[in-house]
Amino acid sequence: MHTTTWHVDVFLFEQDGRTRAEAVLRTAAGTELRHEGIARKSPRDRDVPEIGDELATCRALSGLAHDLLEATLTDIESNAPA
Repeated sequence: MHTTTWHVDVFLFEQDGRTRAEAVLRTAAGTELRHEGIARKSPRDRDVPEIGDELATCRALSGLAHDLLEATLTDIESNAPA
């Protein structure tokens, strides 16, 4: 049986009604993928920072998942028998 651990860190930055999340995936093999997600508070919305954190993080993780799928497809193609 083989077990490995991958790590995903999410970094959140807030400024002027805007939240930016950066999701970083690091694999045991040394691969690193990054994706950014942004959320903006409408001037008419109440100030609830957790909502911006959630939305920006969701967008960053969703993009990261897409980037990982693209990297996997590239790996499959480059390792296919000739």
